[in-house]
Amino acid sequence: MTSLFDRYEAGDLILPNRVVMAPMTRVRAAAGGLATPSMATYYAQRATAGLIVSEGVQPSPAGQSNPGTPGLHTDEQVASWRPVTAAVHANGGRIFAQIMHGGRVSHPDTTGLRPVGPSAVPAAGEVFTPSGPQPAPVPRALETAEVPEHARSYAEAARRAVDAGFDGVELHGANGYLISQFLSSNANLRTDRYGGSVANRIRFAVEATAATADAVGGARTGIRLSPGGTFWGVEENDVLELYPALLRELSRLELAYVHLEATVDEDVLLELRRLWPGTLVVNPTVPMGPKQTGRAEADHWLGLGADLIGFGRAFIANPDLVERLRTGLPLAPVDEATYYQGGDTGYLTYGAYQHTA
Repeated sequence: MTSLFDRYEAGDLILPNRVVMAPMTRVRAAAGGLATPSMATYYAQRATAGLIVSEGVQPSPAGQSNPGTPGLHTDEQVASWRPVTAAVHANGGRIFAQIMHGGRVSHPDTTGLRPVGPSAVPAAGEVFTPSGPQPAPVPRALETAEVPEHARSYAEAARRAVDAGFDGVELHGANGYLISQFLSSNANLRTDRYGGSVANRIRFAVEATAATADAVGGARTGIRLSPGGTFWGVEENDVLELYPALLRELSRLELAYVHLEATVDEDVLLELRRLWPGTLVVNPTVPMGPKQTGRAEADHWLGLGADLIGFGRAFIANPDLVERLRTGLPLAPVDEATYYQGGDTGYLTYGAYQHTA
């Protein structure tokens, strides 16, 4: 049986194990969306992962979702990321940047701009702003002529990511953000070529991914998806038609991987595994759900045909997660109150396992 600690070739990279550090928002960026020395330390501490996927990085000012998140749309941001990628590489690691356009999941108090989306339908719930949570505003529906510009923003950020030293990029196509909004059957009410039918609703995802693969190479491009997920109020009433159609189109691009979240029944995920010919990363538990991914869940999905396994929250409090999984050491608990509070507490204050006599 495949082991979590077997080597694996993903795109142009040889991964020493099959553990992927999943992207997690940590809101520790400096003003101007700049990466910081603390971020370099944080990611370098976790460089034993087969692959690190960074927190979501906005590809444009309009793409920013939360305050305190980093960007990849200015020269200053590119320069700020270089020490981060260098630190990961110096520790023997590999790191992809997750390119995340928030779409309607944003607020003018955060960006100074009215959020945009496929349609003038607000997200469910409250969004984060500099002054605290506020109701999600009604976004401005993108004009048809504007949509390709936002698709290209992923590719432009990917070029900057490679310039900053990242080994590749992952498009955030999950969890209710812009790509997910276009896939949705209730956030996307368009009647043009980007809405209505399945072929039209997958068009934005395919165009964004194809532009990115063209910009930096398919072997440096992955995409994360959450089939059937309901984050921020999105719905997908035709998962069994939508995702096979999307994977068929993406399969032409020879991507590094597709990254699926376990947001739908296992039998559906198994069908998507069968349909996807390339590398598959699986997050076995729902992001922010009641259960964290552990060794048992990882082994289960490796046995079902996943190639790589994404671990999220377990990496926050366990920078040495790979070694703990390898040797059966207990995992340290995470302090949820420090997820988004900023500063180094709950960020750099977790250490490796301490053996006692």
